[in-house]
Amino acid sequence: MTFNLGEMTTEEKLKAMEMLWDDLCRSAPDFSSPSWHEDVLKEREQSIRDGKDKFVDWHQAKKDIRDSIP
Repeated sequence: MTFNLGEMTTEEKLKAMEMLWDDLCRSAPDFSSPSWHEDVLKEREQSIRDGKDKFVDWHQAKKDIRDSIP
């Protein structure tokens, strides 16, 4: 399968990524994350505890991302 990314709109690209991710989640249940993921998650948790980062509502985060794309 080939995608002509130059001809796809941003919305079409995002929908394609969502479809791919959904399919990967269904078809690869035995997939395990690389060990470095744990380190990254621990760093992010510490940033939350230290007040350097904060959680954002998922719907608001998606809106912010969409609004930032020209």
